[in-house]
Amino acid sequence: MKPSRPNLSELARHLGVSIATVSNALSGKGRLSPDLARRIRDAADTLGYVPSQAGRALRTGRSGVLGLVLPDIGNPLYPEIAQEIERVATGAGYGVLIANSRDEIAAQDKAIFQLIERGVDGIVIVPRRGTKVPETRCPIAIIDTPTTPRNTVSADHFAGGAEVAGHLAALGHGRILLIGDDPSSNVQNARINGMRSKLSGVETETIWIVELEARHGKGCALGLADWRKRGFTAFACVSDPHALRALTELQSAGIAIPAEASITGFDNLQWSSFISPPLTTVKMNMPEIATLALDALVEAIQSREASDDTPSPPVTARRAAVPMELVIRRSSGPAPSAGFSQEESPHA
Repeated sequence: MKPSRPNLSELARHLGVSIATVSNALSGKGRLSPDLARRIRDAADTLGYVPSQAGRALRTGRSGVLGLVLPDIGNPLYPEIAQEIERVATGAGYGVLIANSRDEIAAQDKAIFQLIERGVDGIVIVPRRGTKVPETRCPIAIIDTPTTPRNTVSADHFAGGAEVAGHLAALGHGRILLIGDDPSSNVQNARINGMRSKLSGVETETIWIVELEARHGKGCALGLADWRKRGFTAFACVSDPHALRALTELQSAGIAIPAEASITGFDNLQWSSFISPPLTTVKMNMPEIATLALDALVEAIQSREASDDTPSPPVTARRAAVPMELVIRRSSGPAPSAGFSQEESPHA
């Protein structure tokens, strides 16, 4: 049987000092001699003393717990984000409570206020697309886009879109279809606008899957084979799942990737390198984003009085936008060298 860890009073009794003296030594408060403070900390380490979270909360008015609100835990991107947030939070001495808003506005607001009621010191939120995060007394770090109101830090989605579009243009693609899921998404709009910024001399069209599904039902075909017949040779998607859907549809129509059409995605999900062909995509630097968000949130928590009930000011990071990285794989290649047929000609 493992020996039990001592509590604060047992540690004080072992050292022959008061509980207040031990507490001050471990918290760095009070006026203690350096030798005594060091002796207490060394004894705490040797005996395996772990501070009581409840006791610390009573002393400091803080719980040592952060909240994390995600829009859709079923989306493979968000568990990766949660993993990085939890890793950085643990390193900073915080636990994490995760809430899933199920991509619903009401559920998102409810999750935020439930976390506050549970006593979290601060919240990290990846907001549901196109929503406004409510102002609260609890500091909130927002990860969305640089143009989102009160945003803390995010990937530079616009520059990422520009980078992947520049890649396709350099490959000679003169007609590119941009594929998004929802025009209300700040992230998707930033990525598509970034693409357009690099395609001024290229013919582009944009389709939104949500609008197609509204007309034709969930799971409807995107009609990409018809777009290919019209001379579009590249399909730039705002996410890897959209790119996988495009890849599957084009391959099912007998269109070879990338010989006859190129496909690109976003987010570099774990499976994107395993599909056939492996997917060209744009990668977020989530470790850096998580570090910047948590550093800013912890600073906001520490600078705020626990009894202050006024709305917390925006949580701002040292850097608002983190560069994205283009990952080139085999789903993108040179535009087909054969000329368009009369039917496919862009001038027909």
